[in-house]
Amino acid sequence: MPGTDWDKLRIFHAVADAGSLTHAGDVLHLSQSAVSRQIRALEESLNVTLFHRHARGLILTEQGELLFDATKSIRQRLEAAEARIRDSSDTIYGELRVTTTTGFGTLWLAPRLKRLYERYPNLKIDLILEERVLDLPMREADVAIRMKEPSQADLIRRRLMDVTMKFYASKAYLAAQGAPTTKEDLNSHRIISQSTSSRQVSAGMNWIAPFLSAEHSSHLTVNNYFGILQGVLNGLGIGALPNYVITDFPNLVNVLPDQMSIPIPVYLAYPEELKQSKRVAAFRDFMLEEIAIYRKRYGAGEEARAAAASRLL
Repeated sequence: MPGTDWDKLRIFHAVADAGSLTHAGDVLHLSQSAVSRQIRALEESLNVTLFHRHARGLILTEQGELLFDATKSIRQRLEAAEARIRDSSDTIYGELRVTTTTGFGTLWLAPRLKRLYERYPNLKIDLILEERVLDLPMREADVAIRMKEPSQADLIRRRLMDVTMKFYASKAYLAAQGAPTTKEDLNSHRIISQSTSSRQVSAGMNWIAPFLSAEHSSHLTVNNYFGILQGVLNGLGIGALPNYVITDFPNLVNVLPDQMSIPIPVYLAYPEELKQSKRVAAFRDFMLEEIAIYRKRYGAGEEARAAAASRLL
């Protein structure tokens, strides 16, 4: 693209990303007319039409899609270079985008981040909580914590721990309703869980499915573990939850302790291009320390029992 003005490409990228001259102008702090002039000048210099214009906004033409792919790649490379330049300093600062599931992020990670900020007060964490697997090589996030081994290439990955799904109830609920002692006893209790149609790891879904298909008078399904936990804490029934919740909610009781899912691995992953990043290293080391504390409190013996139980399934 010899001779193309980089500023015009920056403006084009903002317009393509926003789908609107007005919204792009707000991001760029330029007037709509100034943005429009730059786009027209870029189209004239390339001798192509980059956008289809209509009342509801702008849609990229085929040529516009090709250019947008190129500017996205340029922007990602610039962001990676900026991150490496910042990380050449001994000071840990700047933004780190961390993605994980809603359950792990809200119930395990977020309550522990205070210690990370105490150590690195200039660090900015953008915590992205969703079940969708973000594309790390395309820099949708810098670091991922996932409930299965990442399959994407060019990732550095480390297995942090295993979790298992179990049944939990509040002490107040068990005092009022009684504790089940067999699987069949669960039929007289309300089960709180994710629906089998919810997006979740297969180990958890396969484990809970038979319990949900049994003859219960009442169920409550929630599409994330935080909602299930709130139902359990408020005495609505017996909840299917990952075992890491017990460390921060000691008033919960694991009922039917022999009933559990197979171990679900938890992996930390990040792109190879960030292997020298001091921010990534700081977060990785923080996670390893917190996992060590968790394992000490919860007991490695519990993980061993879960692994033994999985071999019997």
